[in-house]
Amino acid sequence: MKVVLIVLDSVGIGAAPDAAAYGDAGSATLPHCAAAAGGLRLPTFQQLGLGNIPALLPGGKALAGVPPVATPLASFGAMQEVSDGKDTITGHWELAGLQIHPPFHLFPPDHPSFPPDLVAAFERRTGRGIIGNKAASGTAIIAELGAEHLRTGAWIAYTSADSVFQLAAHNDVLPLPELYRGCEIARELCDPLKVGRVIARPFTGAPGAFTRTEDRRDYAYRPEEPTVLERLTGAGVPVYAVGKIEDIYAHRGLTESVHTGHNTASQEQVVRFFREQPAGLIFANFIDFDMLYGHRRDARGFAAALEQTDGFLRDFLSLLTPDDALIITADHGNDPTFRGTDHTREFVPLLAYRPGRAGGSLGVRRGFFDVAQTLAALFGLPPLPRGTAFWRA
Repeated sequence: MKVVLIVLDSVGIGAAPDAAAYGDAGSATLPHCAAAAGGLRLPTFQQLGLGNIPALLPGGKALAGVPPVATPLASFGAMQEVSDGKDTITGHWELAGLQIHPPFHLFPPDHPSFPPDLVAAFERRTGRGIIGNKAASGTAIIAELGAEHLRTGAWIAYTSADSVFQLAAHNDVLPLPELYRGCEIARELCDPLKVGRVIARPFTGAPGAFTRTEDRRDYAYRPEEPTVLERLTGAGVPVYAVGKIEDIYAHRGLTESVHTGHNTASQEQVVRFFREQPAGLIFANFIDFDMLYGHRRDARGFAAALEQTDGFLRDFLSLLTPDDALIITADHGNDPTFRGTDHTREFVPLLAYRPGRAGGSLGVRRGFFDVAQTLAALFGLPPLPRGTAFWRA
């Protein structure tokens, strides 16, 4: 059996009941993108049942251009996150069976964001000072401090509304191996604080025209209990990771991984694994929605990426056999029409497709870990501590 799990990074579908506690009341990534684009053209997503999901949600907003269908190909539903947080690690770890409580450590947004002892230890071990030391948009802080970084060689260190310690460096000042080594040092220093991720943010270019490269790397806090990925590989079920999955799970529970920097490359690798491997889990993150459009508040770009992915799915569905399964979901929201530049606390869509099986409503599920419980059931593993499977072998 082959199961393909695709996470559409940041593609939420409406504010969660606790969104106000995160400052996100009124956010709705997919509905607002659809409205901003004058309607989405997603025929494959529509056939799968994406447009049927809003009616399940309290106050759910219809998706312009993607109405419900009478007989969806897939089972459809939504999931509400129960862990504390709205970041990539929290969402993905919950999808893999964990619950994060208490939340990961958040740094204060204003300068100085990082504790003095952390800064001092990092500067001592790397031999370079840091500049920035505040919450900021990645592209904005590179534009602000890139010239000073070129002149001084200091790290550009910054955080966000997520639990992150980010390091930006120009390739001509800090080659990738040195940037990655700096991130490894930061990861070690951030572990006692339970910081979710340390992120390498390389860039190139000249002042006024800096460009971030696709050589980003994420260094995740190590899970404190086994994920479903580790349980699968431990039982002899191969797990193939695409995109930033390897970084999110600290390279644990994976048989093989391919790190990609954008959606089309990830889609190509999903197809390659599917064609080449006889069985197992193929787990992919499609990052463009979040990285290129959500944080940059580009609703039209977000919509275009959805339409490109719809075309990919149209072709990919034809490869699946009755022995295969496809699960599509997200890890959080990132409403490009919302204030600020950060993630939004939202329900995430859930589409579960098996060729030859009729679709139906999966309802609103409390806990992303229903996905992990479903994977365990499909591959014949013992039940996990959390979640309810929506499919069984």
